[in-house]
Amino acid sequence: MLELAWPWIFALLPLPWLLRALLPAAESRQAALKVGFLDELESLSGQRSRLTLASWRQQLPYLTIWLLLLVAAARPQWLGEPLPLPASGRDLLLAVDVSGSMDYPDMSWQGYETTRLELVKHLFGDFIEQRYGDRVGLILFGSQAYLQAPLTFDRITVRTWLDEALIGIAGNNTAIGDAIGLALKRLRERLAENRVLVLITDGASNGGELEPLVAARLAAGEKVKIYTIGIGAEPNQARNLGLYDYTQSIELDENLLRAIAEQTGGRYFHASSSDELQAIGKTLDRLEPAAQKPELTHVAEQLYVWPLSAALLASLALTMARLWQRPLQRFMRRWEH
Repeated sequence: MLELAWPWIFALLPLPWLLRALLPAAESRQAALKVGFLDELESLSGQRSRLTLASWRQQLPYLTIWLLLLVAAARPQWLGEPLPLPASGRDLLLAVDVSGSMDYPDMSWQGYETTRLELVKHLFGDFIEQRYGDRVGLILFGSQAYLQAPLTFDRITVRTWLDEALIGIAGNNTAIGDAIGLALKRLRERLAENRVLVLITDGASNGGELEPLVAARLAAGEKVKIYTIGIGAEPNQARNLGLYDYTQSIELDENLLRAIAEQTGGRYFHASSSDELQAIGKTLDRLEPAAQKPELTHVAEQLYVWPLSAALLASLALTMARLWQRPLQRFMRRWEH
C-alpha cells in the first residue's frame, strides 16, 4: 500500500508564487527601455493571451521540479503486510547501586584490578544486550533512586546509560527500599506474570524513605519477582589484591537481600569475583520468558529517492539547456548567413 508519511508538506505548494507576489522585484542591471503603456499595447494587439500561455510554458519545468521536491519531502513509502514484533520476553528492570562504596577496587577483570561498578558495567552490559525480545529498563540508586532508562526494546541505549553511570551521582548512601518502590511504580501497569527486578548492591540499606522489607512486601503483593545480587570480594580475596584495610564485606547485609528475594519468589546471589558475577548473569538468563501480546508493525520501503532523483535530473537538464541556449542561437544565425 502506497502512503505519504507527511502529506501536509503539500500545503507549501503555493509558496513560490506567494514569494514572487510579496517580495520586491529584482533589479536588472541591463539597459532597457521602459514603456508605461505596455498593457494598452498588448490589449490593442490581442497578444496578451499568447504571452500568458508562453509564460506558463516557461514556468512548467520549474513547476514540475517543485512538485517532485514536494513529493519527495512528503516521504512516499510502500507499506508491506503487518508483521509481529518479537515481544515474547520479560519486562526487566535493573537497579544498580552507585553509592560511594561501589568505587572500591576489590574486583578483577581480565587480570586487571577494577572497581565493583566497573565490573557490573562490563558483565551486565552484555546481559542487557542479550535480552532479545525483552523490555529492559535501568534504575540507579544511592541516597535517592531515579529512573535512568524506562522499559524499552532499545537495549543498546540502556547499556550506554549503564556505561555512563557515575559513582555518587545519586548520593553516597544506599536507599534499597526507594529503589524497589520506584521499580514497582514503573512495573505496576505491566502483565503480572511478566515483571522482574534485578537489584545489585554492595552495602546495607542506610538511606531513603521506604523500608526495604516493606517495599518487598509491596512487590510480593504486585507479583513482582526480585533477584538480589550482593557484590564484594571476600576478605581473603581482598588481601590478595593488596587491600589490607578491607571492611566492605561487613557492610553487605546479606540477610536483608536474601529476605527480599525470598519474599518475592526470587533468589539471592553473592558475587565475590568476576567469574561468579558472570555465572549469575547466565543463571538469570535462564529465566522463563512470559508471553506478551504481540505488537504488529509494517515494514516500510522508502520511495522518496525516485522523485528526488527525477527532480535532480530535471534541474540538470534545465541548467544545461540554459547554458547551451545562446551558443546554439549564435550557431544557427551563422548557419543561416
